[in-house]
Amino acid sequence: MAKLETTCMLESFRRFMITSTCRSFIPSEYGADLSVFPERARELGTMYVEAEDKVTLSRANDISFVRVSYVLGIIYNSKSGHTQLKWRHVRGDQGRLSGEASTNTMVNLYESGALDKSFIRTIAAQIH
Repeated sequence: MAKLETTCMLESFRRFMITSTCRSFIPSEYGADLSVFPERARELGTMYVEAEDKVTLSRANDISFVRVSYVLGIIYNSKSGHTQLKWRHVRGDQGRLSGEASTNTMVNLYESGALDKSFIRTIAAQIH
């Protein structure tokens, strides 16, 4: 498990959430809409978006798709329990990402643009 403390853009973290949980079945119009986020119940691995305004659009499998405005924070816990992340709004669309992440989560964070190569190298050096 890698300890994370960095910043990332909201859209990158949104892409990470989709990649990690619902990429194969998210409706294309939701995937293209930057205001739509996946959420999941606590007992299934929490994904919760704290926002000024939130409307549930639909459900698929164990995921609810919500349209939000002005995201304040996001809690992401994997089903396995190996990853616990929090994203907190800092300014604009940027936020502070903190928590612990599994290797698979680190790959998904990198693929989504939430982490860059230099950050991955630094984490890898600390683990080994």
